[in-house]
Formats: sequence, structure tokens, C-alpha cells
Amino acid sequence: MQYRVLGATGIKVSAICFGGLTIGPLQADLKIAEGAEVIVHALERGINFLDTAESYGTYPYIKEALASQRFKPVITSKSYAYTWQGMKESVERALDEMALTSIDIFMLHEQENEKTLRGHREALEYLAYAKQQGLIKAIGLSTHSIAGVMAAADHPVIEVIHPLINRAGIGIMDGTATTMEAAIQYAWLRGKGLYAMKALGGGNLIGQAYAALQYVRNIPGLASVAVGMKTREEVDLNITWFEGLRDPLLEARVGGTGRRLHIESWCTGCGSCGEVCRYQALSLKDGKTVVDQNMCSLCGYCAAYCPDFCIKVV
Repeated sequence: MQYRVLGATGIKVSAICFGGLTIGPLQADLKIAEGAEVIVHALERGINFLDTAESYGTYPYIKEALASQRFKPVITSKSYAYTWQGMKESVERALDEMALTSIDIFMLHEQENEKTLRGHREALEYLAYAKQQGLIKAIGLSTHSIAGVMAAADHPVIEVIHPLINRAGIGIMDGTATTMEAAIQYAWLRGKGLYAMKALGGGNLIGQAYAALQYVRNIPGLASVAVGMKTREEVDLNITWFEGLRDPLLEARVGGTGRRLHIESWCTGCGSCGEVCRYQALSLKDGKTVVDQNMCSLCGYCAAYCPDFCIKVV
């Protein structure tokens, strides 16, 4: 396993980051013990970097995985909170639900540009205070946009950036993979620590997974790549691929079945999911929500807004 330092933070992370979204209720919905076992296996294989968020519902998995106190991984979490009090509650919840005394990186979740950063001024002020108090070690943001990366690159408080990047440009809101690469390198030269998300396009690039991961892992400035994994075999395969190796038997066991957004038949057509979809992939038809799979990035965030638990990435 290769390890790199995230910008000027001094935080050393593995080249693969365990993306916590996949095991949780918004996607695979594994039992706590099953998901924790996958995390433990990743930690045993040398992955020391876990990515989660308040909205993922995966804090209990991480708490269970770390219960033995054998491992002390780097942990990132994120919150949509935009006020001082809201962010304070988010940080306290993360600490409590993962049984931690501090969190390595805490982020503003899904920032779009300089305007949204200004709108989260109070939340950033709280994160700066929490850092002074030793509750967090570094402040960051996640973003699906080039404008978000550029705004973070020039922001004095932001230390870590978690951008969306893949070889097909799937999910990048305001440009191409090439322009996102340029923004990443600009932020890197500004001293920011960066680790990527959606290297497989939310599952759309599973059929070309090896090439897709090689593309992202070789982008200058990226210290790590967050990859969602829901089985021990997926952990083993991703580590093999990050070493630049191929294992046909392991690849055959894991399989290359693509993923899709599934909406259950009991959908009432309330429209809550469509209101929050940044990619306009969801719409109402005959009183039910339907998905345009060509527009969907498979982020799964819409599932958190469904009051009837109709939505799942499968």
C-alpha cells in the first residue's frame, strides 16, 4: 500500500480510501456486523483512510469496526449544516456515534461554488473553532463542480478538497474531466490536500473499472481515491488494481455487473427526491418518480430524502 500526505495537513493516507456510502442504508444496506467486517478487512489490508458523511448513516459501521481499538484510521466526515449551531451538532453527533474523541477531517458536504461557501460562513467558523479545540484536525469540502474546487483552492480555511473526477466526466456539473484535472492541479499547487470521489462514475464505469481507476490514481495532486466497497473480495480486487496488477480469477468472482438507481413500486410521487437531484435525473410520470439512467450519477443522495424509503442504488 502506498501512502501520501494530504497537502499541508501532515495527515498521511493510503492511496485507496474506503468509501463508506456503499455499505450503508442508502445503497447495499448491509447489517452493521457485515459492513464492519468489510471495513476491518480493508484496514487489515493496509487501507487507513475512511470516508463517511452524516447523511450516509454509516457511523454505526465505523464504530463497530473500531471497537477493538486495533486500528486508528484517518476518518473524514461531512455535513450539509450551514449555521454555527447546526455544524456543532453535526460534529458532536459524529464524535458520539463513532465513539471518537476527535475526527481527522470534517467537511462541508457538496459545495458548488464561491457563493455556497459564503452561505456556509457560520459553519466554517464553527469548524475553525472546533479545530482550535482539538475536535477536528483539518477542514475541507466535497464538491461535484470545478467551481467548487477553485473556490476551495483560494479559501484560507479550507485545507482538504474531495472532488468528483472520472475519465468519462460523469457527474461533473460544470465541465469535463480535463478541466476538472486542471482545477485539481491548481488546488494542489495552492497547498491543498485532495482525494477523489466517483472514480467509477457511481458504478457507470464498472465495465472498465481497471482503466478508470488507473486514470484517477495517476492524476497529479490526488493523494487518495475513495472507492465504495461492500465485500471483502471487492476490497482485495481494488487493492490489486491499485498495485497495477490484474487477477482474472478475482475479477470473475467480483463480476462486472453495472449498478442502477431503483425506485420501488410503492412510490407515492411526492417529488422530494427530484427536488434535490442536482443532475435532473428524476421526474414524475403518472404519479410516480422515474429515473433517467443516462442522467443519473448514482450518488444515491436522493434516497435520504425519500420519506417512504423507495430509492436504492442496486
